[in-house]
Amino acid sequence: MAALADRFYAIRDLVASSPRFQRFAARFPLTRPVATRQAAAVFDLCAGFVYAQILRAAVDLRLLERLREGARTPADLAPELALSEVSTARLLKATTSLGLTAARRGGRYGLGMKGAALLGNPGALRMIEHHHLLYADLADPVRLLRGEAGRTALQDYWGYATAGHPESNLRVEEYSRLMAASLSLVVEDVLAAYPFAQHRLMLDIGGGTGGFIRAVAAAAPDLRFQLFDLPPVCALAGPRFAEAGIAHRVTLLPGNARLGPLPRGADLATLIRVLHDHDDGDAQAILRGVFAALPPGGTLLIAEPMSGQKGAEAMADAYFGFYLLAMGSGRARTPEEIRTMLETAGFEGARSLSMPRPLLASGLVARKPA
Repeated sequence: MAALADRFYAIRDLVASSPRFQRFAARFPLTRPVATRQAAAVFDLCAGFVYAQILRAAVDLRLLERLREGARTPADLAPELALSEVSTARLLKATTSLGLTAARRGGRYGLGMKGAALLGNPGALRMIEHHHLLYADLADPVRLLRGEAGRTALQDYWGYATAGHPESNLRVEEYSRLMAASLSLVVEDVLAAYPFAQHRLMLDIGGGTGGFIRAVAAAAPDLRFQLFDLPPVCALAGPRFAEAGIAHRVTLLPGNARLGPLPRGADLATLIRVLHDHDDGDAQAILRGVFAALPPGGTLLIAEPMSGQKGAEAMADAYFGFYLLAMGSGRARTPEEIRTMLETAGFEGARSLSMPRPLLASGLVARKPA
């Protein structure tokens, strides 16, 4: 059966890649719609970098925020953007073609649906501002794939992932802000998917400046917390817990999850967007450390972008695949791969969480045997 399927795909690929067949498909009424969609999709792949740079220009110039206040003409906007009227019109036509803005009467432009959706996700805006580092690292993707690119901009930015002494990273505050900003929608989905109030003490590993803990604390007022992260990150988290009025519920525990050991006492441990930052050896070591730290019957919750999730294939395998390659550590794994790693560490009963936006993150829960 497999041989027959391989033969079918070989013939299909040979026919579909034939210029003669493509010319026929573009003209024949029954195949023309499919051919047109495929041609447009291929062009979008070719033009993707240009689209991303147009998006970056709109974000850098705060174009969407300005249009949220009301439709404007290019002449109105040009002085605020420090652009000529001609360049402003060019930018607005480009963003309109991408759905970020929309043409209105009288030569004015307002927000498009994609632009409105983007404004509702501050984390995405922060990531777009940050992407200049990724684009620089992807200037020669073949060298990157061959391991010939040398030290990358993302390796310098996310120093904790590859540095021998990540606690000395001078960008701790900067990357902590980015992580916190991009976490908000993931937090909403995890809170909706899991009942945290059933636990008494939660250990958040790699929890950054505490955005996840603060959200869970509001939803589960009797729950107490331990935050485990690099020393300078914990130092940034303390004032935020005090400002939120929950400092008395949180214990700050500086350390390095890759080196261990992890603190004991919690009946729930969380890894929110942590495992995919690490290569398999380090990720497995973290899971073994979590297993050792949890009591019998303790629970581990994992939430992060996962490979093979329907509707999120490009995000996990294309975006995160190359982002983590440039970062020098980690990969997006399928839920099945993570389940295998959990079993290897000693966990049992791994089950998926019902997460509404796998584009942002998927979830797994497993238990240490009682």
